[in-house]
Amino acid sequence: MSDEQGVYDPGLQTERTLLAWRRTCLAFGVASLVAMRFTVETAGVLAVFAGVAGAGLAVAAYVAAAVGYRRANNALHSTGSLDHGAAAIALATAAALVLGVACAAYLVLSALGA
Repeated sequence: MSDEQGVYDPGLQTERTLLAWRRTCLAFGVASLVAMRFTVETAGVLAVFAGVAGAGLAVAAYVAAAVGYRRANNALHSTGSLDHGAAAIALATAAALVLGVACAAYLVLSALGA
């Protein structure tokens, strides 16, 4: 084994990570819009706001993941060290929180209406 081999393995780790982020963001976006579709009769404008906000955050997380992939891939190829940010994680967390709050609001509204 050579000492010249760095920490970075030029495999497809960054590409697999990007694909995982894309699937996650797609799931958050679709779940937000489906939740909006099924709760709009009960929650009204709140459902529309939550659905659009969740889908918008999912799209923003998708873009942040793509930018992060490019940054990480360029850094790994040029310096061998990983340079990444937390924007995609923060946006995906916000999308999940919006979806969770919307589901909780739907449960409360449907319980009060029954």
